[in-house]
Amino acid sequence: MNQYKIVLLLAVFSFLSFSSFHKYYIGVTQVEYVKKQQSVQIISRVFIDDLEKALRFNYDEDITLDEDNETNSINRYLEQYINDNLLISVNKQPRIFQFIGKEYDGDIMRFYVEIPEVKTINSFKVSNTMLFEVCPTQQNIIKTKINAKQKSMILTIDNTSALLNFN
Repeated sequence: MNQYKIVLLLAVFSFLSFSSFHKYYIGVTQVEYVKKQQSVQIISRVFIDDLEKALRFNYDEDITLDEDNETNSINRYLEQYINDNLLISVNKQPRIFQFIGKEYDGDIMRFYVEIPEVKTINSFKVSNTMLFEVCPTQQNIIKTKINAKQKSMILTIDNTSALLNFN
């Protein structure tokens, strides 16, 4: 099973390194619980062209994601999209994110969010429907590091959420 995860992760990262047209639809979300800071820190990576298509579909047909020519509304739309499509419950309680920011990296966008004031995690539920409305074959890989345990899962349009226990 460990070899399968390693091969899968290597394949995903090699796919994410391409900077031209892509025929696959993959996003990677890393979730880490930092006990000292009592926060859940989340980094997501998605293809810019797919994200742009989703933002256009949901909010404004004229949106263009371009680091050098960006409007002030992009962060607002992005934050709304994240809040609508990345849902997290800690210990069976829905939690709200704080949008930290984003950065462009070639054809990938990374965005950063945080859930503050998390004292302990016994259960962690994640639902990630990002890009499903514009890319039905999208796969959202979730990698967690919580309470010194690492777990991974793949979410699809048919399986949009997972519940992890850390007791």
